[in-house]
Amino acid sequence: MKKRSMLMLAALMLVLSAFLAACDGGEKAGTKKNDNEGKTGETSAKPQDGGTLVYALDSAPEGKFNYAFYGNQTDAYVIDFFDENLIDYDAQLKAQPHIASWKTTDNKVFDFEIKKGVKWHNGDELSVKDWEFALKVIADKDYEGPRFDNVRNIVGAQDYHDGKAKEISGIKVIDDYHIQITFDKARVNNLDNLWTYPMNRTEFKGMAVKDMMGSEQVRTKPVGLGPFKVTKVVPGESIEMERFDDYFGGKPHIEKVVIKVIDPSLSVGELKNGTLDMTAFHPSIIDQVKALDNVNAITYPGVSYYYVGFRLGTWDGEKNVMNEPKYQDKKLREAMYYAINREEWVKAFFFGVGKPVNRPIPTNHWIAADNKELEQYKYDPKKAKELLDEAGYKDVDGDGFREDPQGKKFVVNFSHYATQNPTFESRAKALTQYWEEVGLKTKLTMTDVNLYYDMLEKADKSMEVFFGGWSTGSDPDPTPLWGSKALWNYPRWVNADSDKLLDEALDINVVGTDSNKRKDLYVQWQKLFMKDLPVLPIAELEETMAVSKRVNGVKFDVSGMNRPNEWWIKQ
Repeated sequence: MKKRSMLMLAALMLVLSAFLAACDGGEKAGTKKNDNEGKTGETSAKPQDGGTLVYALDSAPEGKFNYAFYGNQTDAYVIDFFDENLIDYDAQLKAQPHIASWKTTDNKVFDFEIKKGVKWHNGDELSVKDWEFALKVIADKDYEGPRFDNVRNIVGAQDYHDGKAKEISGIKVIDDYHIQITFDKARVNNLDNLWTYPMNRTEFKGMAVKDMMGSEQVRTKPVGLGPFKVTKVVPGESIEMERFDDYFGGKPHIEKVVIKVIDPSLSVGELKNGTLDMTAFHPSIIDQVKALDNVNAITYPGVSYYYVGFRLGTWDGEKNVMNEPKYQDKKLREAMYYAINREEWVKAFFFGVGKPVNRPIPTNHWIAADNKELEQYKYDPKKAKELLDEAGYKDVDGDGFREDPQGKKFVVNFSHYATQNPTFESRAKALTQYWEEVGLKTKLTMTDVNLYYDMLEKADKSMEVFFGGWSTGSDPDPTPLWGSKALWNYPRWVNADSDKLLDEALDINVVGTDSNKRKDLYVQWQKLFMKDLPVLPIAELEETMAVSKRVNGVKFDVSGMNRPNEWWIKQ
């Protein structure tokens, strides 16, 4: 069974422990295929039971081990071993029944049924009341996570959030196995956008929502529905799990899983010595991984991309307000784009396994606009200088760097997240050099990855120009990332025409169930985005994973990895 969490932080997915966004030390890698794509190597007619799988992260998790609260891909890697989505996604990123199945006649009212006998790790049987509980937690006024957009469109969710109602009127529990959810209107993606991760009611009984994120139920003693259950958490260092024999998808073959944090410089040595079985890795070491006789270097289709963003405004607690003047001039943003030699930059820091991207949609998604329909913004420092001149950014004092149109010192304050991966600072410095070559003085700040996205969410004033990335999920709708009311719209970009196009692309009355009509609207949106240019799309990546040849049964496609209960270790 395949599974991909939606809207994971990318830059955090793009690093070894890695959206998402994202995230850590090993960004997942590029476009080059190899002989082991999607395969793990050795196979056997009959899986063997037993053994311990060692899985490495190259950056410490935040420790928010619950789908409702996690904020980066490092935590998501851990959660994926011990918890479960109610629905599944196939290789075309289409929703499929998993624990839950559903029926709808109008894309507004959905009737769900969950399987009987599905067990939580604490012995409780899963009920739709656990799902209702999770939806109410996320809709609560004291919920501090970023996922209210996945609940907002349920009838009554906003009133519940605002304290105007004690229940969410659009949620109707029929019995322990049946629930009806009604949305405020019919949309193409109501199912894909819906939050489908339950929370165990027993574990959180009597706990205030404001206390949940920091609780031991989230940090050190999480309970899930997945193939492995957590037995020990050493914050910042390791997580140990054991096989969950009552897993609804079938008893796992592997007996134990150890997830540990390692210095990325040690990963090749540990893979070679057999003390490490699986890890994502940075493309800088792809040739070293391929050279190992006991390891498969696997590349599979990705849906991740990087960008440089601009702080155009603030977050007022409910919506974005575009009120920051420094980067409002589009000519300045265009100049900074033309100044970047993306072909050179990608080749230098992704070692032939990435490529430039010209839109905020990865090529592997079906809504991606053809490059021929978009401005390419190819490297052109001469044009960059001309645009800066036109916008009034000129070197007034003769020091080689441009002042702003008022003749005041102008500095591009650029932020990039920091992990143990040394290439991150190098690639960030390379971007600063491109801008300085066209006369824009630039100051680089490297910020710990576990603080970085919190600062962006809070629209911290120090984050003026920033490096980021996203890994998109099954639903291609860009609204949760770029809508005017989206918390994850880090530039705080507000554009009424953008909102209108995104709304129409989801409206049954406009597009019906015609994918081509929906794509046409998304292509128009991408053209608008690249014309307004709130961020500079830089590169897109595929995913890479190193897997020991003693580990069998692991499969990959654009939806991610198959569930680990299907994996087994050759004894």
